Amino acid sequence: MRHDANDLQSTLDALVATTMLQTDRGTVADYVPALGHVDPKKFGVAIACTDGRLFSSGDAEVPFSIQSVSKAFTLAMAMGAVGDGLWQRVGNRPSSESFNSIVELEREKGVPRNPFVNAGALVVADILLASHEPREAIGEILRFVRFLAEDDSIVVDKRVARSERQMDYRNAGLANFLAAFKNLRNSPERVLGVYAHHCAISMNCMQLAIAGRFLANAGRNPQSGLQIVSAERSRRINALLLTCGQYDGSGEFAFQVGLPAKSGVGGGYWRLSRPLPRLLYGRLVWTRAGTRSWVALRYAAWPLLRHGRYFVVGKRSDIHVIATTQISCWADCQRLFTTTCVSRVGNCWCNFSN
Repeated sequence: MRHDANDLQSTLDALVATTMLQTDRGTVADYVPALGHVDPKKFGVAIACTDGRLFSSGDAEVPFSIQSVSKAFTLAMAMGAVGDGLWQRVGNRPSSESFNSIVELEREKGVPRNPFVNAGALVVADILLASHEPREAIGEILRFVRFLAEDDSIVVDKRVARSERQMDYRNAGLANFLAAFKNLRNSPERVLGVYAHHCAISMNCMQLAIAGRFLANAGRNPQSGLQIVSAERSRRINALLLTCGQYDGSGEFAFQVGLPAKSGVGGGYWRLSRPLPRLLYGRLVWTRAGTRSWVALRYAAWPLLRHGRYFVVGKRSDIHVIATTQISCWADCQRLFTTTCVSRVGNCWCNFSN
């Protein structure tokens, strides 16, 4: 079923207009100084359909630091570089600790639980670094992201990268701990440089939406037909997004929402829906404190989400990738779409295609 483009665009515009009226936008992730200057008033949404149609509203073309959303891209690269050998150095299980915890790493004798916690992403960065210079490895990652997004204007925000390196004491501890267990092949300093720079890649909603389409299409670029990763590896990445993408909150998120997703402290939020995938990116804040801007946002989002026909997929060409930017409370944002849609529509997301 092909939805009406004008109807979809008007719904996106209404969602953004309603959300922009809210004043309580949460707290930005200021433990990385450069991220502390992010404007919490920014909000945008973009949709990239696999048949090539694009929709956007609000601040969808304002770039922001994708941070840990980049880990999905580097994971895909590492799986291509070393295949199943990756799993000898990093696990594929959920973590019960925070994303930058050293406790679990010690308990697991230097093998991170999964590629999305910071320790796991450092091992992935080490694999991509291999015997190259850090500048070469960063260039490879950036070229891959540009290729996926079909946009050579994407860059690394050097200001954010410097800010990350200046304040990466905990990541430095993780890297040295990994090295002590001989799970780094390169020096911690070099690995940390690669990691900080791929987290500092700057993209906007539309670029992210387009870049993510291959994971919504069994690893294949829906426009060019190129197989980015195999269907099996795409399935594994999506499985890890479901079980590990929200760190120690992944269990609750999987139980409440049941969709693969990835978050980032710079605002990125990536979600695939089942049984017919779509992706959601969002600007949100990594904090478990206080505000309730998500309440207003969930009601603002309802006009978009309640129209099942927007997400009814009769053909593969109707699969969507959705991107948004928002600032909200992290813990509550995990419940955003569960509270809004599942409780109102039914017990499973399949009801969107009824």
